[in-house]
Amino acid sequence: MSNIHARLAHMGIYVHDRPNMERFYTEVLGLMVTDHGEGRAGMHLTFMSGNPENHHQLVLVSGRPDTSGFNPIQQMSFMVDTLADLREVHRRALELGATEMRPISHGNAWSIYFKDPEGNTVEAYLDTPFHVPQPHGKPLDLSKSDEQILRETEDTCRQDPGFMPIEQFKQQLAGRLGATA
Repeated sequence: MSNIHARLAHMGIYVHDRPNMERFYTEVLGLMVTDHGEGRAGMHLTFMSGNPENHHQLVLVSGRPDTSGFNPIQQMSFMVDTLADLREVHRRALELGATEMRPISHGNAWSIYFKDPEGNTVEAYLDTPFHVPQPHGKPLDLSKSDEQILRETEDTCRQDPGFMPIEQFKQQLAGRLGATA
């Protein structure tokens, strides 16, 4: 059997208010509309991406049914490049109606979780140079400097017996996957 290493490439979500959701993801995460049009059964699809290598990373599809308080989407995660970017996503999301904002340090990543205007959980995050076994969650204070956040994260991670530099973890994982890091 061949070694298949699937990577999440994109996801589609049903939405109630497509123009509002399009604005939210454009202005909060910097995604761009790459295409849009009518699909089967009269549904409108908006394709969005923040990476020139991917035609779309997110598809907004009109026609979301009433799910009576249950959302089958656990979360959508978007990677950013810097803590400054994470702070900006935090600001923009709140400005555009995000709720339930939760900044968290996972040790291996700094994340903010929030609900978009239709109640979908979104994560914006960036990796740290550390690995600790998951789940791991400590409060993240984005008002601190990058240097303070890095130092506090490392101090907390080093207390975990599973701590290692992220490059060491990647090499171990690559070996387990039969790949090269």
